[in-house]
Amino acid sequence: MSKGLLLIGLLLIALIAACSPAAAPTPTLGAANLAPGSDAAQTEAAPSLLESVALATDDSAAWLSTPLTDAATGATFRLTDFPEKTVYVELMATWCTNCRIQQGNVRDVRAKLSADNYVFISLSVEPKDTTAGLAQYLVQYNYPWTFAVVPKDMLAALVEQFGQSVTNPTATPHLVIAPSGSVSQLATGIHTTDQLTAELTTAAGA
Repeated sequence: MSKGLLLIGLLLIALIAACSPAAAPTPTLGAANLAPGSDAAQTEAAPSLLESVALATDDSAAWLSTPLTDAATGATFRLTDFPEKTVYVELMATWCTNCRIQQGNVRDVRAKLSADNYVFISLSVEPKDTTAGLAQYLVQYNYPWTFAVVPKDMLAALVEQFGQSVTNPTATPHLVIAPSGSVSQLATGIHTTDQLTAELTTAAGA
């Protein structure tokens, strides 16, 4: 083969390589990729504290006034029953191991903050969870705060306002209701004790 033909061949190979499309990047697994009911560990970075306590525009959502049953006492309550207090609301399920990790952090935060100013509520979004089952669950794991099952109409309203993440307990979705009654954005990902404390104290001053 002549040098001229060899050079032309090399140039053609280089031209073909330059025009070939780059390989698509491999997608990463985040909260949005987790199917509801999966129990994959949440390892991605939690949202910034500023984002997680940014006040939502709709602070008069009907779901705030939905009657709920306290699993421990059987008493009826609503999320609007705690005026001038900062209310932490976690959406969970009894089968969810991520939830128990987060609830361990919540237990530590609750011990640090005054009960006069802060309220902690865990709401099960699992259709198979019952009030009686939640009562056994909170005793088994020593969670000394309020637990209740989310009614279907309330869950539908939460999905409408916050999206499908509320139905995925393994994403550890949670929100904060400020003393003014304003509701935070939905935060996901396991948050540390320090992160949760910062979220709550920031919301308390909002």
